[in-house]
Amino acid sequence: MQLYNYRADDRRFLAERVAEFRDQVARRLSGALSEDEFKPLRLMNGLYLQLHAYMLRVAIPYGTLASHQLRALAEIARRYDRGFGHFTTRQNIQFNWIKLEDTPEILALLASVDMHALQTSGNCIRNVTADHFAGVAADEIEDPRIWCELIRQWSTLHPEFSFLPRKFKIAVTGSPEDRAAVRVHDIGLVMVRDDAGAVGFEVLVGGGQGRTPMIASTIRRFVPKRDLLSYLEAIMRVYNLHGRRDNLFKARIKILVQSLGAEAFARAVDAEFATLQGGLATVDEAAVARIAADFAPPPYRPADPAAPEVKSVAAVEPAFARWTRTNLFAHKVAGHTAVIVSLKPPGGIPGDASADQMDALADLADRFSFGELRVTHGQNLVLPHVRLGEVPELWRALDVHGLATANAGLISDMIACPGLDYCSLANTRSIPIAQRLSRRFSDPDQIDRIGPLEIKISGCINACGHHHVGHIGILGVDKKGDEFYQITLGGRADGARSALGKLLGPAIPSARVIDVVQQIIDTYLAIRCPGEPFADTVARVGVGPFKTATTQERRDEAA
Repeated sequence: MQLYNYRADDRRFLAERVAEFRDQVARRLSGALSEDEFKPLRLMNGLYLQLHAYMLRVAIPYGTLASHQLRALAEIARRYDRGFGHFTTRQNIQFNWIKLEDTPEILALLASVDMHALQTSGNCIRNVTADHFAGVAADEIEDPRIWCELIRQWSTLHPEFSFLPRKFKIAVTGSPEDRAAVRVHDIGLVMVRDDAGAVGFEVLVGGGQGRTPMIASTIRRFVPKRDLLSYLEAIMRVYNLHGRRDNLFKARIKILVQSLGAEAFARAVDAEFATLQGGLATVDEAAVARIAADFAPPPYRPADPAAPEVKSVAAVEPAFARWTRTNLFAHKVAGHTAVIVSLKPPGGIPGDASADQMDALADLADRFSFGELRVTHGQNLVLPHVRLGEVPELWRALDVHGLATANAGLISDMIACPGLDYCSLANTRSIPIAQRLSRRFSDPDQIDRIGPLEIKISGCINACGHHHVGHIGILGVDKKGDEFYQITLGGRADGARSALGKLLGPAIPSARVIDVVQQIIDTYLAIRCPGEPFADTVARVGVGPFKTATTQERRDEAA
């Protein structure tokens, strides 16, 4: 199985951390600690206080899960939550109905399967994310999860970077096609080759969303593998020293890069790097080899790339044929595929999976994918090692559990944050908008006709739903207690073409959102070039035609 294996010191550390937090919770429950005193302690263990209950965010490093770990998450959902978990855009999972007194037992259960909730909150380096097809993508240079794991080990409880000016997010991709959204992260790493063919990293800094969205700038075209941690340390030191601590809204590294300019920031990093290069953070090749051994490919059996079983079933099952067109991904090993399991059924809550579904997926991972799964940035799951000949059997099993929706990358495969249904920071609800949209755009033929399109919904300016980079972005805003929504068009996070969406017009009330999106879609279908995806149409014509169409609709309603 391609999964980092915890050693004895890892497990000892987690056990000690659970015991420490058990004592802290006991003191909070007894009144020995006030909520203000307890807050920084719980946040260090991924525990938030939301609108209705505590929320626990569990780390899933670089989105890779083993089947036994997913079963543990199902047990937590069933025993300590309300029977479900919510997979996030950070490749984590959240439980939204946690009781404080149960959290030590939950953390102990997580530790028993080599999981935790460390650094899923606070002003530290958060869960390092990666391409969810890492290790199996036919187009990748190398498996980026090896380097994600190295960064995870380096950054976990790093004494110099545990109290940064603000939270910090790193993403790594090993493919020229960016499936990790590296340009909207504090640091994005793209694996590249230099002129001699050696593999290293292009380093981008200063991306992010929230109230001041920005696309990251490249500050170095090539960093050799041996220097990766030293260069990251140089970036972190410059940020730690010069980042704003006097203003929460200007504390992210993107503000520092913007204020200095990318070139001046790069020079400051280079000066710091000169003092670190060749020092303690130099990457140890033996350590990388040990990590790489944990990510060795599973023992694939020979498989027929022609997969006659797939063709024969597709010929008589239109639903299966449609699913194979949308939910299968090209694999580097002949006769195999990676299967996207959509968590976006019509009328469903994006990213939610029930305990029963998690148990079922764990069983299916054991049967079809060497016991391994992935969490995607789009709040879906992936079975990364499926033989093509077994795809029809897998599809039937997924269908039994409501997990065979054929919409990966299409309009109903939308992202939504928990919004005002759960989050104490939200202005509006996101989930009902997503549910109404998925019902409106549930006809398979209509979905196919529209083609690739990403809708992303955030309930507030913090942009946990990544609305800034949605092909259609929807942002909730409060207007004197009423829920309104701003719509942006043309956002994307796909490598060099990454862009922030442009505002369509004034915010609209909740009741009009679905009809306005329908008008946007109708306009796109009327003006697109043959075969042109939505994002490319917006890039070509701008938001003007869509603004005209939706403004005319408002005039017609008024008349």
